[in-house]
Amino acid sequence: MANYERFTELKELLAGLEADADKFYSKGNSAAGTRLRKGLQDIKNLAQTLRLEIQESKNTVSAKK
Repeated sequence: MANYERFTELKELLAGLEADADKFYSKGNSAAGTRLRKGLQDIKNLAQTLRLEIQESKNTVSAKK
C-alpha cells in the first residue's frame, strides 16, 4: 500500500471515530468510549507503520544522493 493511501486510511479512521467521541463525551456512553479507545489504538498502530515507511523512504532517497 502506498504511503498516501495509508495517510488517507488514517484520516478515515479518525473521521469514523467522531460519532463515538460525541456519544462518549456528550452522553457518557461507556460502550462508545470503549470503541473510541480501540479506534485510537488502531490509529496509533497505523501512524507508527506510516512513520516507519516514511523514514525508510527518506533513507532510501538519501542513500541514492
